[in-house]
Amino acid sequence: MKVESIILIATLLCTIKVSVAQQAKQELWYKQSAEKWTDALPIGNGRIGAMIYSGVTHDHIQFNEETLWTGKPRNYNRKGAYKYLPEIRKLLFEGKQKEAEALAQKELMGLQSEAGDRKAWVAEMKKGKGMTGNPASANYDDKLWKTIAVPAYEGWETVGLANVDGSVWFRTTFDVAPGWAGKDLVLDLNKIFDQDFTYVNGQLVGNTDGPDARRYTVPSKLIKPGKNVIAIQVLNYYDRGGIGGYKDTSKKIGVYPVGATIEQGVSLVKTWKYKIQDQNPPAVPQYQASYQPFGDLNLQFAQQGSISKYKRSLDLATATVRTAYQANGVNFIREYFASQPNQAIVINLTADRKKSISFTAVLSSLHQKSVVKVLPNNTLSLTVNVKDGVLRGESRLTIQVKNGSIKTIGEKVQVINADEARLYLTAGTNFINAQNVSGDPAKANIQALTSLTGKSYAEVKKNHVQEYQAYYNKFKVNFGASENEILPTDERLVKFATSNDPAFAALYIQYGRYLLISSSRPGTQPANLQGIWNDLLTPPWGSKYTTNINMEMNYWPTEILNLSPLNEPLVKKIEGLAKAGAETAREYYDAPGWILHHNTDIWNATAPINASNHGIWVSGAAWLSQHLWEHYAFSQDKKFLSEEAYPLMKGAALFFDAFLVNDPKTGWLISTPSNSPENGGLVAGPTMDHQIIRTLFKNCIAAADILGVDRELRNSLAVKLKLIAPNQIGKYGQLQEWLEDKDDTTNKHRHVSHLWGVFPGNDITWSQDEKMMNAAKQSLLYRGDEATGWSLAWKINFWARFKDGDHAMELVKMLLKPAKSGAGSYVNLFDAHPPFQIDGNFGGAAGIAEMIVQSHQGFIDILPALPTEIPQGEISGLQARGGFELDIKWKDGKLEALEVNSNAGGTCLIRYKNQTISISTQPGEVYKLSGDLKTL
Repeated sequence: MKVESIILIATLLCTIKVSVAQQAKQELWYKQSAEKWTDALPIGNGRIGAMIYSGVTHDHIQFNEETLWTGKPRNYNRKGAYKYLPEIRKLLFEGKQKEAEALAQKELMGLQSEAGDRKAWVAEMKKGKGMTGNPASANYDDKLWKTIAVPAYEGWETVGLANVDGSVWFRTTFDVAPGWAGKDLVLDLNKIFDQDFTYVNGQLVGNTDGPDARRYTVPSKLIKPGKNVIAIQVLNYYDRGGIGGYKDTSKKIGVYPVGATIEQGVSLVKTWKYKIQDQNPPAVPQYQASYQPFGDLNLQFAQQGSISKYKRSLDLATATVRTAYQANGVNFIREYFASQPNQAIVINLTADRKKSISFTAVLSSLHQKSVVKVLPNNTLSLTVNVKDGVLRGESRLTIQVKNGSIKTIGEKVQVINADEARLYLTAGTNFINAQNVSGDPAKANIQALTSLTGKSYAEVKKNHVQEYQAYYNKFKVNFGASENEILPTDERLVKFATSNDPAFAALYIQYGRYLLISSSRPGTQPANLQGIWNDLLTPPWGSKYTTNINMEMNYWPTEILNLSPLNEPLVKKIEGLAKAGAETAREYYDAPGWILHHNTDIWNATAPINASNHGIWVSGAAWLSQHLWEHYAFSQDKKFLSEEAYPLMKGAALFFDAFLVNDPKTGWLISTPSNSPENGGLVAGPTMDHQIIRTLFKNCIAAADILGVDRELRNSLAVKLKLIAPNQIGKYGQLQEWLEDKDDTTNKHRHVSHLWGVFPGNDITWSQDEKMMNAAKQSLLYRGDEATGWSLAWKINFWARFKDGDHAMELVKMLLKPAKSGAGSYVNLFDAHPPFQIDGNFGGAAGIAEMIVQSHQGFIDILPALPTEIPQGEISGLQARGGFELDIKWKDGKLEALEVNSNAGGTCLIRYKNQTISISTQPGEVYKLSGDLKTL
């Protein structure tokens, strides 16, 4: 090689870190304030999270504390359920799936929480408890009642009754058309949540409890000429309530003659009057608990005239939200961040003219049992008690000002004519762990506010940024410049699918890392379905932990994107689940070890939930064990392997060592009863299970060998490993999803579970079995691209493993498109299932990284699936298995420079295109390579 070439390559390597450091500005920004929750910008310190709306005259900060959940410590397991296991297996072997599901539903599902006395409560509501007079009467005086928009398919929570469950009366009127005399009428209301007693002119015309459509016939004898009165008593027990009408809002609720249509009738889509009768319905039994919102901080500012130069932004590099605008010639700036060192949401208000800061601060909560009190030192206290649960919380808001005045008025704090103002918002609960709720909610508040005493804003922010950047700055990415970088994020999102904007993909990677740092710090709970952000009392899927992919997907970025310490909450959660899952293994399967089915919550529930056709999935413990092994594979931390990972992995393996049974047709060892997640019902032998179990056994054998322990178990697992049902290619050239060749090539199901062995596993690889990889690829082609948000993210990773970067990039564009009625991303780039689920953010970020580097086949594959839309780029801090950290630079689609940092030493195999090299590395040493893998 010529000297000039060597100098050029060395120069490229030296400039990798410098140029990557000059990556595009890592910022989400907008020209307008947030209108709804998924417009707001998230901040979090792992324990406390908040959504910032950034309104000028009304600023809303909705906040959460990670341990505020419904429920309580309790027994989730059905005693002696294992007694029914042989019969369920027998029915499945005989092809009697429905019978097996019915028996499993009756005898194998987990225990629900205690139910209230619904019959007694309904009787009281029917008798009119809490009401004066008879609201069903046509002559009832409702002039003092409030009004509400009807219908609301997403529930009355969306139109003004945000924290209401219970009994609510609705009243309205309609005029009878002249030609309707003597005709029976149809009162078409469609959905009502949950039960209704519907009256016309004081007479009951219908009563339905449940999801059935409400289309009541009103006899002509009840109808009067002119105005008629409809009164409906709606009983809502849980979740959304009210008169729902139709999901398709082009369809109207209304009244029309029998035999006619609503188009020939009178629409009832309008404002109705309502009166809340009672807000204490009986407890509804639940299989598991739900994550809860904590409260809301509302800041009301004085009218400031015309507004200009408005901008709200989230700086990913400093984890700080900023609102800036000009009013009456004054420049205002607000900054918001979630401090981990001081355990507080910090808000700083400034203006470039003295005496310009005036506002009123109010704390509130959706929880019915909530109280606001005024404490000394300009502090408000908000206490909350979760309904039908044992958890309670306290939040405190302390305000400090520079000049101006500050005082409390009722339950509000008012600031007048200050130069600057600083707000500290703290929160805590009585949760200590899944068995102990004896904590003092005030403790976290006192500790946080004490830690802030005497500190300037500059010092608090500096400490926040320093702690945050210890995680964030370990990784940098630059995919080049883009014309669209000058656009606000919402406009950029709209254009991404049809424009060349690789820098937006780079921003998305960093946003995923930001969200995980913000929702999963060491010492906290793991990130749930929504990270730590939730504004609903009954969030989708409880905002808990779904363990048949979603919880695992949350942690896909931790290793490859250099966030390894953030695994700590997941590892601690697995330890708790292993203890709870040991009892479930005994009671449900008469087996040793531990098990986890497809969901869990803060109380570490491990029993099956919901329905037997999808709730009995047995591989949660084994999949989580894969994360433990992966942490070792990336870190080479033998102490972690010995003291934390291997004991948990071994427990999961011991369960399957006992659980697997011989298939009577093939003789293979199979998993049954189980299911291919949420697809195809209860079965014997789903492919996904076998891939996960096979991988678990391999990893346990490898771990035991490294540690020099459990020789007999190693040998036993090695024997069984060969007997587990293998991956099979079906009649359509597809990888079979089940033991039998029964895949439906038209099935577009969101789960693609039988491809687990492709990603995140390594049960199927190009180097191991090219034919099986092509069969898996064929399965994915049959499944199609369209999917929910998290499923799109999974498919990005699949196509990266299939080494088709352009196809993967198409899915990135589908994930990063405006979420309207389907999957994509919301204005704040939260992933849309829909609704919001954070797993897609994490899975998408990891998937883009998989296009750049893969290391699951025993070697480091450089640029294995580089899309043509990212022809140039630089990344520093990518992690690879074996304890290696990589800095990479490429141009025109070709590798230019590679730097390998060896953290643990050992042999490093590197492949680029068709070339493979081997480097014997030493711990702490750095190895620089050219684009053709020549050592420099």
